[in-house]
Amino acid sequence: MGTSEFMLAGLVPGIAVAFDVSLARAGYLTSAFAAGMVAGAPVMAALSRSWRRRTALLCFLAVFVAMHVVGGLTTSFGLLVATRLVAAVAYAGFLAVALTAAAALERAGRALAVLLGGSTVACVVGIPGGALLGWRPAFWAVALLCVPAFAAVWWIPDTAAGPKPDGVRAELAVLRPLAGVLLAGALVNAATFGVFTYLAPVAAGIAPVPVVLGAFGLGCFGGITAAGRLADRWPGRVVAVGGPLLLAGWVTLALASHVPAALVTLAFTQGALSFAVGGTVIARILRLAEGAPTMKGSYATAALNFGATAGPVLAGAVANPFWPAAALIAAALTTYAFLRRT
Repeated sequence: MGTSEFMLAGLVPGIAVAFDVSLARAGYLTSAFAAGMVAGAPVMAALSRSWRRRTALLCFLAVFVAMHVVGGLTTSFGLLVATRLVAAVAYAGFLAVALTAAAALERAGRALAVLLGGSTVACVVGIPGGALLGWRPAFWAVALLCVPAFAAVWWIPDTAAGPKPDGVRAELAVLRPLAGVLLAGALVNAATFGVFTYLAPVAAGIAPVPVVLGAFGLGCFGGITAAGRLADRWPGRVVAVGGPLLLAGWVTLALASHVPAALVTLAFTQGALSFAVGGTVIARILRLAEGAPTMKGSYATAALNFGATAGPVLAGAVANPFWPAAALIAAALTTYAFLRRT
């Protein structure tokens, strides 16, 4: 599902030609997906809050697959945009419920790492995969790859229905005090996706682009895997140590990105630190929101995607995307430190 989000970066030029629209108009596909992710998480979580978790996951996944089938067949650009919006809403609902389910497990940090690890793989696979296949085959590939995932979710033992959840307003009241932590998570993700969006053009002519992107992706996977083990034991230490290192790394990259060895090495370490720190902050959000069992995953999802939407905009406003990333991490650490004191 994450691959479907990232593959758009490599598909927009081909879609523009196929539908005879401008690149700017083809870019509406990215905007529609981002909007669906941000708005869809809380809305879908609220609508499905009384469902069994497996039922909710299967429904969201079925809608997601259907939208890719329709998108792969359509000859209407307007309908294609609509399928991206609906697919994003379904993906947001799936991720919100999955985050909530993972947070309820005994080793919540490790479970979240497994779940978010899929996004790190998608970072590496999505863009080159979409560009290699072409846009219609890419849509079909995502739909086909979701079929075994659907079967796997179907065979997972379902959870009991449990007591009827409190009203949505009661859960939202629990989440309001967590606005600062949600902001910190969004800022970390904004820095990560701001850099990732422009990492290929920055690397061009300095180091092999696939090597740099691969190093970043491997770092992301390693970072979220390590955070899954550490966040359950020492979440404060992960942020206290990893946060300043992450900030220092972005500043170093801003100054030394023209050096091939530094670019490749720091792409790996920054990917690892970004997902280690970001994953730990998200785990903390889910822990603190125990009183909002059905809605907490949706707000964590919305925060992540708000950052993923805003980060590339900020990074694209300057020549060097590493400076905005450093500023965003500095803001995240300041926000997090203030919250810890209060």
